[in-house]
Amino acid sequence: MHEGEARWPPPGSECTGFSRLLSCGKLSQAPSLFPGWRGRRAWALAAQARLTEVPLRILISAGEASGDRYAAAVAARLRTRFPDADLFGCTGPLMRAAGVRTVVDSGSLAVVGLLEVVLHLPRVYGEYRKLLREAERARPDLAVLTDSPDFHLRVAARLKRQGIPVVYLVAPQVWAWREGRVKTLRRVVDHLLCIFPFEEPYFQRRGVRATYIGHPLAHTIGVSCSREEFFRKHRLALDRPLVVVLPGSRRGEAKRHLPALLDAVARIYREQAVHCLLPASAHTGADFFRERLGAAPIQVIEGETWDALGHADVALAASGTVTVEAALLGTPLVTFYRVSWPSWLAGKALVRVPFYCMVNLVAGRRVVTEWMQNAMTGENLARETLRLLRDPAARARMKQDLREVAARLTVAQDPMARAAEVVEEYLDAKCMEI
Repeated sequence: MHEGEARWPPPGSECTGFSRLLSCGKLSQAPSLFPGWRGRRAWALAAQARLTEVPLRILISAGEASGDRYAAAVAARLRTRFPDADLFGCTGPLMRAAGVRTVVDSGSLAVVGLLEVVLHLPRVYGEYRKLLREAERARPDLAVLTDSPDFHLRVAARLKRQGIPVVYLVAPQVWAWREGRVKTLRRVVDHLLCIFPFEEPYFQRRGVRATYIGHPLAHTIGVSCSREEFFRKHRLALDRPLVVVLPGSRRGEAKRHLPALLDAVARIYREQAVHCLLPASAHTGADFFRERLGAAPIQVIEGETWDALGHADVALAASGTVTVEAALLGTPLVTFYRVSWPSWLAGKALVRVPFYCMVNLVAGRRVVTEWMQNAMTGENLARETLRLLRDPAARARMKQDLREVAARLTVAQDPMARAAEVVEEYLDAKCMEI
């Protein structure tokens, strides 16, 4: 070997770390590590042969419909940057479509309410163990955990003990309840990605590395057709107001909400001629609702939630992500929620926020009327819906308030592109450490 030329293969090149360095996309930097023409030539030839031998491994996990959507968007961007990476984890249908290998189906984790979670603990714990076994076998270079803190903070703790960096997408709402979790976040999460503007300063003041990326829906939500086209497609009369009924994306919550919603729709129909649509989520399916509606004057559709919500005059929406969707689409709404009584009593003792609806929390004042637990009755829901339908000035005021909320949730860069950038920064740093 001539002086000034690198030895080939480089020391340690036989190990996994060398192949990981190649698969991280560092080829443009690698030749500079090996001076001399022969060293650079040898690097390039070996890289071509070994580039896909040991791909990056990234654990991506989401526990419910909104998390599935966000994680799928990040996965799609990572797949573009690292086409040979092994993406695996807890997945929903959108993540699977984005090429994430399923270890656990996220539908098995969709449980709401303190008592409900306790009743389903054996099943959830089994899924938790299954995901961790695969993580121990595959040894991922990084984990992206999305929402579902009851599940994912436990996963994060185990991953950190294995030395696996954790990026957490969608900050747990510890500012509302269970503030003690801040200590856990500080210990087990390397980077927390926040989708509400007030969260970044809250977490940073408490020693958690946090970044506000904007709300993912602000860059993706929209309608696919005009109001006229949508009404024509579903055989609706244009001279009648449209009320969209959104009981929730999980079957359990939908079953709790349906009796009051059916009563509300019956009361509305007695007072005013309207159209009522129920856009079923992928997790519940249209048949689930058709079997339970009986003779109620509600038309069930599937896969058109944004179009239905965007063209609605008023939405009856379960408190959750759909209220943010309504705000971003500018649709006036009435919100509600009901859980089991033990869950409600336990939650009342722990929750420390002035509002339950995220629209009101972002606005810092009451924009939307909330009917929670025993206040969620057909009479209350119908009365508020009819008020909005009959009072154009009230609808206009709410639309203006919703525009202000939407502006606070919107940033210049696509939030999921920013989330993917954070993940790539960690992967790049890990590769350079090899």
